[in-house]
Amino acid sequence: MPEDHDLIKQFNDGDRKAFDKLVTKHIDMTYNYYYSITQDQLEADDLTQRVFIKLYKSLKNFRFDAAFTTYLYRIKVNTLNSYFFKNKWRSFLHLDQAPELQDSDKNYDKKVLSVELWNAIRTLPKKQRNVMNLRVAEGLSFKEVGVILNISDDAAKNNYSHGIKKLRKIMGTSR
Repeated sequence: MPEDHDLIKQFNDGDRKAFDKLVTKHIDMTYNYYYSITQDQLEADDLTQRVFIKLYKSLKNFRFDAAFTTYLYRIKVNTLNSYFFKNKWRSFLHLDQAPELQDSDKNYDKKVLSVELWNAIRTLPKKQRNVMNLRVAEGLSFKEVGVILNISDDAAKNNYSHGIKKLRKIMGTSR
């Protein structure tokens, strides 16, 4: 499959199939990122779709001085921040009628813990939340997180450390 930059150039030159190839190449990673955070297939589908719509509209502005994955991560993080903001208001207005988990589900405890963890991460300040999302859901290094969020490696480490401390307080764990 062609490199991302080649596909972007082809797309910007009018080849719409190049965009399809770009989507095919990155859709699973994007969906998995959102599913790991939301634990909801519909939400993950919706967020993934939003990312690629934004990407389609903004790709003409792509500067080829960075990796495409960095550009895509920024769109994913911004989309996730919008999702958290929207859900904060839905929760505040009591519009968040989430379906109940089934007790017979084998992964019930894991899902509950995951939901609790992601709900706690949502309460973190924006920078800490973004660092946590990229480190936990994507498994990125601090250097990669720094590049994506336009902060230093040390700032990424500090935000992660402070986020962990706050999460321990929120989740009632110590260590």
